[in-house]
Amino acid sequence: MRPAPPLALIALVLGLVLTFSANATDLDKVRLAEGESGTQVVLEMDGLVGYKFFALHAPDRLVLDLDGTQLAPGFRLPAPNGAISSVRTGQPDAGTLRVVFDLGMAVNTVSRVERDGSHARLILDLASTAQTHVANRVPDSVPVVAIVAAPQVVAPPVAIAPTTAVHATPARTMQDVLGAAPRKLVIAIDAGHGGKDPGAHGPGGVHEKHVTLEIARELARLVNADPGMQAVLIRDDDTFVPLQDRYMRARAAQADLFISIHADASPNKTATGASVYVLSTRGATSQAARWLADQENSADLVGGVSLDEKDPGLAAVLLDLSQSATMRASDDVAAQVLGALKNVGKAHKPAVERANFVVLRSPDVPSMLVETGFITNPGEEQRLDDPDYRARLASAIADGVRQYFTDQPPPGSWYALQDGKRSPVDSSRSNERMLMPVIVGNPK
Repeated sequence: MRPAPPLALIALVLGLVLTFSANATDLDKVRLAEGESGTQVVLEMDGLVGYKFFALHAPDRLVLDLDGTQLAPGFRLPAPNGAISSVRTGQPDAGTLRVVFDLGMAVNTVSRVERDGSHARLILDLASTAQTHVANRVPDSVPVVAIVAAPQVVAPPVAIAPTTAVHATPARTMQDVLGAAPRKLVIAIDAGHGGKDPGAHGPGGVHEKHVTLEIARELARLVNADPGMQAVLIRDDDTFVPLQDRYMRARAAQADLFISIHADASPNKTATGASVYVLSTRGATSQAARWLADQENSADLVGGVSLDEKDPGLAAVLLDLSQSATMRASDDVAAQVLGALKNVGKAHKPAVERANFVVLRSPDVPSMLVETGFITNPGEEQRLDDPDYRARLASAIADGVRQYFTDQPPPGSWYALQDGKRSPVDSSRSNERMLMPVIVGNPK
């Protein structure tokens, strides 16, 4: 889900938000320590909370958001130390405590959580780097991504509290603070099948792999034409990509949203209409077990929290909360896309469907699979072979994604900036925002 996301969302986007208590958690203390490997930040809290962090530049800053957290009575800001020149706090949203670390250099940040009964300790290790990635992570062209190390940086939210005081002050928009454009949401677009896997074919000989690639390319063009989104094609030619590699490539690209394009098939040649799928609960549960059993994967799965060092029960809870939020975002954006596709032609089913598709199993990127029609239906095969009809399908998918991000703009995105420009009446929607996952570590 980071650019609608991107991605999300993004990834969620989005970032990962996990809450373990109905009551606000107190941030008791922040300690800074300088060592041989860099600067370490230790945050002492009276309970586990969800968190996300990201880097900003010119000047360099590290921003940490703590969900459901407040400053403890008597809290004092720490003195500068190491790479950190000052620390300040704010409240960008109700229920979120923001801690901003002003830096003397760009850093890479790795996080971990330690637990001692009801007490929790969040540790951030900051190491200097000249290769820190900025918010707009994808070039203007439509690349084919490789499985590479994903940077431990997610895009900035809408506002940075401009005060060094303990109490929050009214937040300004990111454009006010930075004088720079907000990030684009990364949308990973997966053309189904390819290469040695042609997919289904129609009675007239049209192959699914060609239809999906043409629709994916057109969708990428429309996404790139949107000021708030950037497309990443999982494949841009007639090549074979293993199913698991597809969603792992989306994670590596720090996608805010993953869309897999397919064409349906049925022994019943009269079957017709588009469908939109999200991951079934059963599929999510089985995949979670695989992730938790895989030490290589479990180390980088959930929003900067290393699961391989956690108690198995706690690790399962963290992963379950992450997947639940990702699946909720998937449901919402899929519903918007299905509604838009109904304007192009008949839908095969009136609601979003659920299935255990491998490509939908990313635990931290909102994902959906779009069956654009039945290629085994002679009439629908002809339509899917028509460039104008494929363009209409791509436009409907783009419209659905755009509407979703307009309704639920991820923090720091172009859509969030537009949302901030609305009048109080226009912006009186729910405060809920799409969860854009934090992607850290190296996807395996």
